[in-house]
Amino acid sequence: MDGHQLDIDFTEFLHLLRDLVRYPSVVGMEDAFFRVIRRELETFDIRVTAYYGLLVAQGQRPDSMYLSAHVDRHGLLCTGPNEFQYAAFIAANRGELTGDSVSEQFMEVVAGRFRGQRVQAHAPYDGAYLGQGTIEDSYICPRRKNLIFEIRGLEYLQPGTPVAFLDRLKVVDASVSAQLDNVVSVALLIELIRRGFQGTVFFTAGEEAGKSWRYLVEWFQRHDVSTQRLLVLDTSPFPSQEELTAQDVVLRYRDANAIFDRGLTDLLREHCDRLHLKYRFKDEFVLQLNQRREKPLSLGRTELGRVIQATEGRVTGTTLQLPTSAYHTAMETATLRSLLSMLRLLEDVVLDRV
Repeated sequence: MDGHQLDIDFTEFLHLLRDLVRYPSVVGMEDAFFRVIRRELETFDIRVTAYYGLLVAQGQRPDSMYLSAHVDRHGLLCTGPNEFQYAAFIAANRGELTGDSVSEQFMEVVAGRFRGQRVQAHAPYDGAYLGQGTIEDSYICPRRKNLIFEIRGLEYLQPGTPVAFLDRLKVVDASVSAQLDNVVSVALLIELIRRGFQGTVFFTAGEEAGKSWRYLVEWFQRHDVSTQRLLVLDTSPFPSQEELTAQDVVLRYRDANAIFDRGLTDLLREHCDRLHLKYRFKDEFVLQLNQRREKPLSLGRTELGRVIQATEGRVTGTTLQLPTSAYHTAMETATLRSLLSMLRLLEDVVLDRV
């Protein structure tokens, strides 16, 4: 593919990402966004199957490789009269979390970032627009141990109504910004299918509440499938611009739950070297930081680590992550260079396998 064609394709990919960002997908309330994804997928010659918490797209060689990304994004849930909580951490979901996930450790960091943020409410199933409001304050309730939000303009909502951050993709100074986690990976997977990927692609719900791994495990158990070729896409937070630009893509040997497949991890590393892409292993980076921290950072509990643990290694693979800053906000930022590197690397790896 020559450089001109790559520019055209990348521009089309950004158009797809820009469109997908506009649709809300609050964790636990992903049905409407699943239908948006399905409409995109049905334009291709692939088989699309819906399960509870999971959308599966399969090409002509479904066993060649398995790719996965979660579709949910952080947002709020109306839990009482003019009361709003962080959707991922309401009481119904806390049993899935153990206190050492990256999301939970970031709760205190992001608590004050939302003042002035515009939000929009939508119907839980069909995604119909119900109105907009503005976050006036957000704080951690010491009794409920959750982020509580005060919102002006949505006093009429009924409990159970999802409220998403009003989101638009911004492309400025060689960077893209939006609530990228994890709609950017959804867009990457759709783009790979458009470019000819014929394996299996999973779109999972509930990752931010620690639930998505269950839907993946059930699919592999349902079909009695084992594999070492599961590649999970996500974003990976870094604390500063300097740390963000130190790598184009993020790899991992492990997370807090499991050691990933070394062969597939090394394959990604070899392709990075061949394409002259900068990479960093996030687990090694966190361990280095922890040597000089009083309170250690978590290695993170990824979707893949939970799958490996639950299947006792019958389903394994590795992760590929997009480095970002301003994690878990509507201004999560990645460089265009990193985004293009993710796309080049994925195309180089997965289209060679089919």
